[in-house]
Amino acid sequence: MSRARTVATLAFIVALAPIVLVALVGNRPASLTAGQHFGLVGGAAALTSLASLLLSLAGARARDGRAILMGSAFSTMTALFAIHALSTPGFLVGKNGMIALAGGLSVPVGVLILTLSALPALRRPADVRGLLALQLTLFAAIIALGVAGMLFPQDIPAVPKVGSTPANILFGIGGTGLIMLIGRAGRTFRLTRRAADLTVAVGCTWLGVTLYANLILGSGTFGFYSGHLLEILAVALVGLPAALDIKRAGASRPLVGDLTAPDLVAGEEAYLGPRVRALMVRLERRDVSTEEHTRRVALLAAQVGEQLKLSATARRHLAVGGLLHDIGKLSVPLEILNKPGKLTDEEFAAIKRHPGDGRRLLEELGGFPETVRGLVSDHHERLDGSGYPRGLKACELSLETRILAVVDVYDALVSDRVYRTAWSADRAFGLLEAEAHAYDQTVVAALKQVVAPFVADVSPAPVAQRVRTPRTA
Repeated sequence: MSRARTVATLAFIVALAPIVLVALVGNRPASLTAGQHFGLVGGAAALTSLASLLLSLAGARARDGRAILMGSAFSTMTALFAIHALSTPGFLVGKNGMIALAGGLSVPVGVLILTLSALPALRRPADVRGLLALQLTLFAAIIALGVAGMLFPQDIPAVPKVGSTPANILFGIGGTGLIMLIGRAGRTFRLTRRAADLTVAVGCTWLGVTLYANLILGSGTFGFYSGHLLEILAVALVGLPAALDIKRAGASRPLVGDLTAPDLVAGEEAYLGPRVRALMVRLERRDVSTEEHTRRVALLAAQVGEQLKLSATARRHLAVGGLLHDIGKLSVPLEILNKPGKLTDEEFAAIKRHPGDGRRLLEELGGFPETVRGLVSDHHERLDGSGYPRGLKACELSLETRILAVVDVYDALVSDRVYRTAWSADRAFGLLEAEAHAYDQTVVAALKQVVAPFVADVSPAPVAQRVRTPRTA
């Protein structure tokens, strides 16, 4: 958490710096030669074209309409940036209205298309060729309009003018879209703790500064021309991480904003870091059954956390804690883990040491928050104090720990084990409800809502089936 706060603080400072600079000296007079202006805007066009190509190719391969729409946003910005650069007075043409029109539309239109990339219908469209065709058509139409505008400059009015109603409307549209994108990136960061997600938020903030400089300050000011440089950096901060994300995971989570806690479990290397992945690989190599159990528990725990509307931080902790809750079993001999018969007292004592062993391993590795370490050490504790290793009671158990305790037992019961066959879901819920003294019933009810779509009947089991919890360690 301290590292995440440090990263967030640094990102906030970096995002705020150009805002302060433009606020202080943005209105000061400034000028660029035609070549310098062309170079700045041309650089932005080059970066947006690269981002567009990477996003579109990745989206086409993954058949993800969201990625292709992101590519369309950047290709549209590329076309407008290119027209804005080529229409620089004194570079290829004289005074014309196209430079103002292309410059004023570039960021708002691109941002508007980016905000639409979150539409659920674009996740897996029936045919991505239509989206690709739309992207090419839009790009070609803008280029054609730009060329026509430079050939017949008298036909293109110099709009939107600074301070005009159209300029204010465009600023409002673009600003609203950027606020939405920054919010999506922030929500994603709270789940992933990845610096790349905050990079996208910083880039969107800088695009906001560019928007303000273009539409509110206007040309001839320091803010306007510094905004052109900021535009290049902002496009890199937004587009390149998005392209890498799509190549690796099939979607740019900070731009779409639909990352869920179960997604963390499914892509632990991308979202939870290499250390969690390394520990899961170690567990899988030693005992596939335990590794598969931990993944199912993590998924269920994350889903229950969302069902109970826990915070993003709590849901992340559940995802990590669920994946690592049995990591202490690396120290338990395989002949005990895989014994088909009843355990001896000595063998069960060895099993009961795995929560403490797991916590010690995480402490030795360092960097895991106390909540995660607590989930690993306390997932066998019970509300009535009958659990182990410390015999904690209800008042000492966090909601996250109660969730992990319930889903751990549930998955153990409904899964085949070497010492028994799997129980039905209704029988497992019957036991969890019969032992309300040990298991939080709010959590049990939430778990029932999570698994209900996947089982035919999750009603309580008959009283005759309600027995003490079998071996689930």
